[in-house]
Amino acid sequence: MPLQQLTQAGRTPALPLTLELAGEPLVLEHLLRVLPGQRYVGIARWQGRQVLAKVLVGGKAQRHFQRELEGAERLARQGLVTPELLAHGFVEGQGGWLLFEYLHGAQSLWQAWREVAQEALLGDGQQGVLAEALGAIGQMHAQGLWQDDLHLDNLLRHEGRLYLIDGGGVRWETPGQPLSRARVLENLGVFFAQLPAELDPFLEELLIHYLLANGEHALPLEMLQAEIAKVRRWRLRDYLKKAARDCSLFAARIGAFGLRVVRREAEAALQPLLHDLDARIEAGHIYKTGGAATVARVELDGRQLVVKRYNVKNWLHWLKRFWRPSRAWHSWIEGNRLELLGIATPRPLAVIERRWCWLRGRAYLITDYCGGQDIIARFEAYRQAVPPENELLALDRLFAALLRERISHGDFKGHNLFWDDAQGAWSLIDLDAMRQHRSTRSFARAYARDRARFLRNWPADSALHQLLDQRLPQVPGTCPN
Repeated sequence: MPLQQLTQAGRTPALPLTLELAGEPLVLEHLLRVLPGQRYVGIARWQGRQVLAKVLVGGKAQRHFQRELEGAERLARQGLVTPELLAHGFVEGQGGWLLFEYLHGAQSLWQAWREVAQEALLGDGQQGVLAEALGAIGQMHAQGLWQDDLHLDNLLRHEGRLYLIDGGGVRWETPGQPLSRARVLENLGVFFAQLPAELDPFLEELLIHYLLANGEHALPLEMLQAEIAKVRRWRLRDYLKKAARDCSLFAARIGAFGLRVVRREAEAALQPLLHDLDARIEAGHIYKTGGAATVARVELDGRQLVVKRYNVKNWLHWLKRFWRPSRAWHSWIEGNRLELLGIATPRPLAVIERRWCWLRGRAYLITDYCGGQDIIARFEAYRQAVPPENELLALDRLFAALLRERISHGDFKGHNLFWDDAQGAWSLIDLDAMRQHRSTRSFARAYARDRARFLRNWPADSALHQLLDQRLPQVPGTCPN
């Protein structure tokens, strides 16, 4: 295939795909990242060896090619460990390519972090991953370079060495001279903003690993915290916008006669369910039926899912609902919000709204199934005793996260809180009334209601009620001392 035809290949071109590059064939065998009609990154075969290929086409190809090339060359020129650039080229009107040494069996630090994410906060495993990352970032900053999209996936472990990748994101001030303090703080803010907020109390300890590699500047903790908070706010806004449009993470079709947004990685697997939702719900295990909502557990190729259908009860109910976002849509957004913030909830997979000329009708939400017990069932044996400490600590972490993020649930009964064995955490469901508050005052009132509703799950004279009442954090002025 000539290079320019790749602009018409879409998101999932048939593989293997042979491209002619300057008279030589490049066989794309496996795609790792695709921006349709613009960028195709994958594992390929070239001159009898495996390579990592970046192929750039479309109207912005020349600019992106130049940025990738300059970034890769800067990393190598400053003596930083980075995959070797084996070949590159650009053909006017067609596109460009960069072929890199392929690091077979390499592990990104993001993969390494996921393996230790459930361990004790800043235990040996977590400390090891973050120390590696911060050391590499410090070396890059000491040479005057930074990555504007800095994250753990851009750092690869391979045969005892840590490689910096993604030249397209590399920027510089004065190569060979340390970055300015302002740029360092800004870039570290990007890095730390992607880590769990629970690690924030350990920032000073973590910075030691960075300063061992680049001790050029004193880094005021307050300024770094302000940068982290700014980036986190931006990341949340950006992610929730993506959850409402077609992009690499979500497949979206939104129009006057319907809305459907599906997590792209699950789109193919969900097709049989999406094709006939109502029949699948009726054939599934019904938890709740009638009224405003029907909830069912369905099985799809051995995978357990939950489908919640938001019904239109009657004409008057439709008049109240058709003009505003559906409760399915609200739950979809809040589920994705919790996921980005690191608060456990069954993963939202798809949302559907039936529409007629933009007027909303029946809506559906599909999520993963959380198979654990709810907190009422799990704590039933402990009404006059003390539940397991790990489960109490998980409850502490949940309430601390809700306070930190100023999130109220709105219906905090025990049946909406499930134990997730895989994460060792309490998972929130039924997010119809969930809200992240801008105002401290409105959050304080909502949190007080949530806390009181949660405690009402157990008799006030039970030992469990009294233990939780003492243990759960309070908002000043809303709860008795």
